[in-house]
Amino acid sequence: MNALTLSHISKRFGELVANDDISLSLDKGEVLALLGENGAGKSTLMNILFGHYVADSGSISVFGDVLPPGDPRAAIARGLGMVHQHFTLADNLSVLDNVMLGTESITRMRTSRAEALARLRSLAERFGLQINADALVRSLAVGEKQRVEILKALYRGARILILDEPTSVLTPQEATQLFATLRQLVAEGLSIIFISHKLDEVLAISHRVAVLRSGKLVFEGPTQSATKSSLARAMIGRDVESSGESRADGRRAISEKPTLLIEKISAQGEDARISLHDVSLALRAGEIVAIAGVSGNGQSLLADVLFGVERPIAGHVQLNGEPVALNASAMVKAGVARVPEDRQHVGSVGDLSVWENAILPRVSDARFSNMGLLKSNAARGYTRELVSKFDVRLSSIEHPIRKLSGGNIQKLLLGRELSESPTLIVAAQPTWGLDVGAVSFIHEELSRAAARGAAVLLISEDLDEVFALADRIAVMSRGRLGKALPTGHWTLESLGLAMAGEPSEHAGADNHAA
Repeated sequence: MNALTLSHISKRFGELVANDDISLSLDKGEVLALLGENGAGKSTLMNILFGHYVADSGSISVFGDVLPPGDPRAAIARGLGMVHQHFTLADNLSVLDNVMLGTESITRMRTSRAEALARLRSLAERFGLQINADALVRSLAVGEKQRVEILKALYRGARILILDEPTSVLTPQEATQLFATLRQLVAEGLSIIFISHKLDEVLAISHRVAVLRSGKLVFEGPTQSATKSSLARAMIGRDVESSGESRADGRRAISEKPTLLIEKISAQGEDARISLHDVSLALRAGEIVAIAGVSGNGQSLLADVLFGVERPIAGHVQLNGEPVALNASAMVKAGVARVPEDRQHVGSVGDLSVWENAILPRVSDARFSNMGLLKSNAARGYTRELVSKFDVRLSSIEHPIRKLSGGNIQKLLLGRELSESPTLIVAAQPTWGLDVGAVSFIHEELSRAAARGAAVLLISEDLDEVFALADRIAVMSRGRLGKALPTGHWTLESLGLAMAGEPSEHAGADNHAA
């Protein structure tokens, strides 16, 4: 008997066919990797599985029992559990409180904490997910928080676990530990749907692979007969070229003088636990410098300072040898291209049209306004050029931007910044959660911009991306920036250890030397 069977699932949103007659099965103790471009239909299929959407046709069976459509409680009761890419934990509560949250009736006179604690410890022991049940979640490392999410699902009786981009915020060492846990879960009989864009991981952990493209199931087969290139081809329908201009090919001319000079910047974020301490860095024209780090160590705060939306406590920044005011307007006028990590809420306004978002940072520019009146025809023409040049796939520039897939939103945001011939590009998590085709495109564009003479500061938690693009790499840990060393000086292991805060000979070193 299959653990899970999806039979002829179809779902339409107006004229868009999100899922087109999809049939899939999952065996007990099996890892099925689910791949597809952004907008391919993966999220819709998972939402149908969990009862958040109701399919137009088709049925779902869990261990032989038909799952009632549109009933999330029934899905959880039948043994479905999900660990989201962005954790859904209450930072101010303990591990035990997070695990218990929502599992007891509100009419119950008191909680059974002793029984819950015993059960949690039993699950942790059984599956090798050791955690301090009394610790506040905000005190945990990222890998520990993920263990709590998995324990939450297991505590609720999950027999089928869906993992959405589970390694996107983990160090290599934490990812290795996660894979050991997954193998233990599978050995205990759990079934896993593994959603990821990292093809190396898919090949390492899964038994079978299913690929969706444009709402259709276009490939299904054993992992052992697949390769990275064959999976990428199945996902996007063509061969994927390697990322842009190689950092090692010697064709990029790197300036002697720094374009960006950060000197002893200290800052305090809204979250009092995240701050910057005496951060210094020099970045030259034609160069790509990557800042790697585990989420929450200050790299996002540094990006906000350079975007001009967070004011530092101390220190200053120079662009092309001149001091620059650290506010958003000044940074845009100085030629700083800003690619924020949160494309939906910070980089764009979801209810505004595509063309309105395309001109948003420069709406007062004479190209798009005259004495306060918007030149809508000029703005639309500009947007059509961006859409064509940067391969943004959409049905109309009049539609709200929130209707675009993540990859297409990111390509539009990148296009609106790079089209202005910036001197400095600050790209924070530019390919987070994107498919292999969109990743390849964005890497190519960043490399081309550097080849044209832009200085590129790449802030990324994706170490494959860091190694693929960077000329130099520095690590941010606990708000302090280590020395930016040539990429060839780093290994995956040494970079992962530095991200985890292990002592390093490079920590706190002078970043003014190239």
